Amino acid sequence: MNALAATNRNFRQAARILGVDSRIEKSLLIPFREIKVECTIPKDDGTLVSYVGFRVQHDNARGPMKGGIRYHPEVDPDEVNALAQLMTWKTAVADIPYGGAKGGIGCNPKDLSKSELERLTRVFTQKIHDLIGVNADVPAPDMGTNAQTMAWILDEYSKFHGHSPAVVTGKPIDLGGSLGREAATGRGVVYATEALLAEHGKSVKGLTFAIQGFGNVGSWAARLLHEKGGKVVAVSDITGAVKNHSGIDIAALIKHKEATGKLEDFSGADAMDANELLTHECDVLIPCALGGVLNRDNAANVRAKFIIEAANHPTDPEADEILSKKGVIILPDIYANAGGVTVSYFEWVQNIQGFMWEEEKVNAELKRYMTKAFHNIKGMCQSHNCNLRMGAFTLGVNRVARATLLRGWEA
Repeated sequence: MNALAATNRNFRQAARILGVDSRIEKSLLIPFREIKVECTIPKDDGTLVSYVGFRVQHDNARGPMKGGIRYHPEVDPDEVNALAQLMTWKTAVADIPYGGAKGGIGCNPKDLSKSELERLTRVFTQKIHDLIGVNADVPAPDMGTNAQTMAWILDEYSKFHGHSPAVVTGKPIDLGGSLGREAATGRGVVYATEALLAEHGKSVKGLTFAIQGFGNVGSWAARLLHEKGGKVVAVSDITGAVKNHSGIDIAALIKHKEATGKLEDFSGADAMDANELLTHECDVLIPCALGGVLNRDNAANVRAKFIIEAANHPTDPEADEILSKKGVIILPDIYANAGGVTVSYFEWVQNIQGFMWEEEKVNAELKRYMTKAFHNIKGMCQSHNCNLRMGAFTLGVNRVARATLLRGWEA
């Protein structure tokens, strides 16, 4: 089942649990706006190349739409639609005043030089600048994009609208980015994990963790779990995988990857088959890579007691059912990886106020938001006798539906 079908299925199940009117349900499901643009740029060798860019603006009932822009060969309308919808529920679960959006360009950023990426980003911004904005739609980095990409968008947008630092988040600090933003998603994953474990009388210290994906989110989550006394026993990314049953020295692994560009040949751990990471023996499994990695083919072999969905849609519905029957507790993506958008909100607030926060305040506020959201999810689980995924979806859908009605939705 693809991401859009799975997201729609979860939404409809939550709508049924809540008893949402069928007309409002249909309204909430249809995106506010879908944008598809052609982006043609000259390459460094003078040849022309064309790409297709997308921006799906899903819902703005609770505030400006918010969501990342990804550069990836597999970017397509269905994926962007699913991720935009997930952002609507995610911002509502985190209780920040945003709606949901997502965007992307179907390209492989590794095949483009820095100057080509800049030209592509500026052309894309030129095509959508009148449809995004501080109070309309606020992009952020995602897979294949970074703070530099946001700096180019900010600069290009400002040519049309004047200096507008709050039009994007995840910017460089020198251009109004927030302290703590780089680590925010990974840090939020750790705060979410701590909240879940505390509910079960456990803590990070002494538990074992396996982490799939060692990019920004996975590396920060691993580092922070390691600092809190957790044992990261296995790590994988597209370059390979390593394991050490006594626990990996994460700081050393990060230095090794920075120096070599890969996990392989790290002296502090043994090589392993990356495909085995998801079924590696551990207390907590944290998928931080692409969606759909847990499916009916491998779910029965998962040995973790807890799964923290740091990636978007890493668990197929079929795997969800298998894992639930096994008694595995899954912390859903629309809550678990909400740390990034939460600190993006803090960045937006700082830009609007023209007053920047110390990193300690950013991290303290992030912990407060993540902890409060977890307890709100648990409240929905108890009210509707459902699992954490439906607890999160019912929380998010209920908040958006209420905002829609309060704004004067006409039946």
